[in-house]
Amino acid sequence: MDITQGTKGHTLIIPKKHVKNVFELDKKTASEIFEVIPTIANALKKAFNPIGLNIISNNEQPLQSVFHFHIHLIPRYDDDEMIISTVNNYGKFDKIYFNNLVKLIKDNL
Repeated sequence: MDITQGTKGHTLIIPKKHVKNVFELDKKTASEIFEVIPTIANALKKAFNPIGLNIISNNEQPLQSVFHFHIHLIPRYDDDEMIISTVNNYGKFDKIYFNNLVKLIKDNL
């Protein structure tokens, strides 16, 4: 359990193997972590009946405060007052822009 309990049932998935963040995460450890997420998410759903669930991992700046990789499972409720948001830039970029982003990512795989 996360000691902050951002919402009721806020749970952490933490690998035993120490890695600082997702950038240091090897495939085997990642597989082990992500293999258990659906099981725990479904247990949270059954136990607390949330309206949804956020899955979050903060890596490096600006929000990582614990430097051991972990994933937050945060059940969501109508009245939880939790704000998790991104900027909506829909419609601001054309196909060329997106294709350039895809190329940059592919070039770095």
